[in-house]
Amino acid sequence: MTHPTELTALQLVAAYTSGELSPVEVTAAAISAIAERDGEVNAFCLVDEEAALSAARKSEARWSGNYTKGLLDGVPVAVKDVFRTAGWPTLRGSLLADAAGPWPDDSPAVGKMRDDGMVLLGKTTTPELAWKGVTDSPRTGVTRNPVDTTRTAGGSSGGSAAAVAAGMAPLAIGTDGGGSIRIPASFCGVVGFKPTHGRVPMYPISPFGPLAHAGPITRTVEDAALLMDIIALPDHRDPTSLPPTLTTYRGEVRRDVVGLDVAYSPTLGYVEVDPQIEAAVAAAVQALAEAGLNVSVADPGFADPIDAFEVLWATGAAGSLRGHEKDRGLVDPGLADMWERGLAVSAVDYLAARQASVDLGLVMGRFHERYNLLITPTTPIPAFIAGHDVPVDSGMRWWAQWTPFTYPFNMTQQPALSIPIGKTTEGLPIGMQIIGPRHSDDLVLAAGLFAERVLGF
Repeated sequence: MTHPTELTALQLVAAYTSGELSPVEVTAAAISAIAERDGEVNAFCLVDEEAALSAARKSEARWSGNYTKGLLDGVPVAVKDVFRTAGWPTLRGSLLADAAGPWPDDSPAVGKMRDDGMVLLGKTTTPELAWKGVTDSPRTGVTRNPVDTTRTAGGSSGGSAAAVAAGMAPLAIGTDGGGSIRIPASFCGVVGFKPTHGRVPMYPISPFGPLAHAGPITRTVEDAALLMDIIALPDHRDPTSLPPTLTTYRGEVRRDVVGLDVAYSPTLGYVEVDPQIEAAVAAAVQALAEAGLNVSVADPGFADPIDAFEVLWATGAAGSLRGHEKDRGLVDPGLADMWERGLAVSAVDYLAARQASVDLGLVMGRFHERYNLLITPTTPIPAFIAGHDVPVDSGMRWWAQWTPFTYPFNMTQQPALSIPIGKTTEGLPIGMQIIGPRHSDDLVLAAGLFAERVLGF
């Protein structure tokens, strides 16, 4: 039988059902994988073996009694260290965080997973306050890509993506304020889904406000759909959370998407893309067209919104660090610089940036009247050398400059999915992004499953 650490969540549930595996065996295998690989990858900042095995034993008893709590009862999951988790510290990669606690409550997604009977393995690394597109921090150091440990795992959900890619957890959750689920998913060769804003409730609300989303990181699109059915239930603590859906993601992910009108934008009209990535995504799109999607090459028609995004991002950074002015020396230097930029933003400039997001959303709304979906590369470059915010010798000032395909769709709050579609000649993963109109999360996932099957990844 395939080793437990190589199985998807769906396969694990099938193995529990048949009696081939137990949650205790699978959790023990995950803990062993963490012990074996995390020394070089640094995906976890906390592992609670005792709590994980205790939860696994309780799940095993339920499976033995033919009673389970939920869809993924007994399946291990890793939690990004920005989600509150009862009994564990939430330090967010920062030396400013108080490690003493107490830690009494779960964030909505964590609470839903616990209620479902899932086994929480531990907390995964994040850059300080989840502020950038790579994962290193003053508190936890550098997180590396399990595909090539000289390279970054991406970020800010880099620990979660690395854990899934390395076989240390079949599932993880992360957050995405400018690409922070999709970037590491692309760099590490796994699936990352950013749902419509508010679809997965968050508490406390992110300081990055309407840019911030929460979602799953998995090995397959179907696993992402299963996890969405658990974490996407509303929570009163998030005033932006959406009402429950009338259907299930696990049901809708298998819907027929043949005949959809899909736009393929290789560059969004302004992005310079690595030739290997451009060729791989073009080949994938051609295969999807041959399989039945109506594909047209078309750009949405907006200019790079990076200036407005920087205003929104910088003010979020300044808000998250309010009250810590005397502790500047303890903060990630790049974050400290972004903090200063945020302090210089006027209310008028902030409102103008918010209006730019609204205008961008209107452009995409009109675009989706013609096209059901938009496909782009996830990132224009493969994973670069670890320990740097930007590629070495690139001349770039900050992380958003190298990920222009992701942050526009945080500004518009649309669902966006990254799936692996191949590798460069150096063996580095390549991701393809599928974007849909707001509230079309089920359609985006269905298109992702269709692409996964057509492309064989």
